[in-house]
Formats: sequence, C-alpha cells, structure tokens
Amino acid sequence: MEILIGILLVLLIVGVVVGRSEPPQRTPTHPEFRPVVKAAPEPFDAKSAEPQPPKTFITGSAYVVDGDTIVIKNTQIRLFGVDAPELNHPYGKKAKWALVSLCKGKTVKAEITDEDDHGRTVAKCRLEDGTDLSAEMVKLGLAIDWPKFSGGKYQSLEVKGVRRKLWLADARQKGRMHVWKRFEAKQTA
Repeated sequence: MEILIGILLVLLIVGVVVGRSEPPQRTPTHPEFRPVVKAAPEPFDAKSAEPQPPKTFITGSAYVVDGDTIVIKNTQIRLFGVDAPELNHPYGKKAKWALVSLCKGKTVKAEITDEDDHGRTVAKCRLEDGTDLSAEMVKLGLAIDWPKFSGGKYQSLEVKGVRRKLWLADARQKGRMHVWKRFEAKQTA
C-alpha cells in the first residue's frame, strides 16, 4: 500500500511540475509562417519631432461654377472625391443648380486637402450643419464617386444607374477621353 501511495505522490508531483512549465514553442516549418520580429519603436523625442501642419480652412458664401466646383473668397475649389458633369454635358446644368440650391444663403467651410491638375484647390466642403456637399451631390444622382481620389468614400451613396446617366463623367474616370472628344465635336458642329 505504501508503494502505491508513493507512486501516486510521484505522479502527482510530476503532473504539477509539467502543468506549470510552458509548453514547448513549435516553430512552423513552412517559410510563410515564420514569426516576424519587429524592432521596438523609437522613444518619442520632442526635440526632433515635427508638428503636423495645421489644417487649412476657407469659410464663406460659395459661388457655384458647376456641379463640383465652387468659389469661396476668390479661391476656386473642387469638391473632394466626386465628379459631376460639365455644364455643356448632359445633366451639367441640373448639377450646377442642385449645388446652388444646397449652398444658397449658407456658409460653406472648405477643408483644403490638395490641388488638382488644373490648379484648383481640392477641399472637403461642408455646410454649417455638417452636411457634406460631395455626399449630397452623389445622393442626388448628379455626381459620381471618384474612387481614385476618394478611396471609395461616396460609392455606397451612388444611386442605381447613375454611371449610365452620367456616362461622360464615367468615361473620364476610366480614361476614355475619345468619348469626350467625340461628344465635344458634335456640340460644336
């Protein structure tokens, strides 16, 4: 009996010791599963840190040029992330007047993000109540999301069939400028 109790005690001690030790680390053999060792981040050094540039805003009443361009305080601003038809294209005038309706009598706050290829300031434009003008134009079906610049921010807001309706803007985004040239030639003929 003493031997049996002794064996049970030894097994109990071995079980406790084995249970407390960490399991062996298994190293995967496949190269894709090797652990990645990252360097520790550098400690923050206030002397060498560079401050973020302050956000630039232009605030005021907006003069509407077309469905995706406004002027605030003599600065021409392109609405961020969307493309609306040009004035001489189908739905161009309707897009302009929809934007006029949104901005009329209201203050627009433009957060400057970039400058486009045509020298226009690109900005995220909001009304006093926080309404995003780009989003509103897309919801109205008078502008389409331009994922190259917006990252797809407004894509979910596009109304069904809008890319067929605003086919010239869609063609521009896809680099099919020959479609534009053909349309322009017919307009001047």
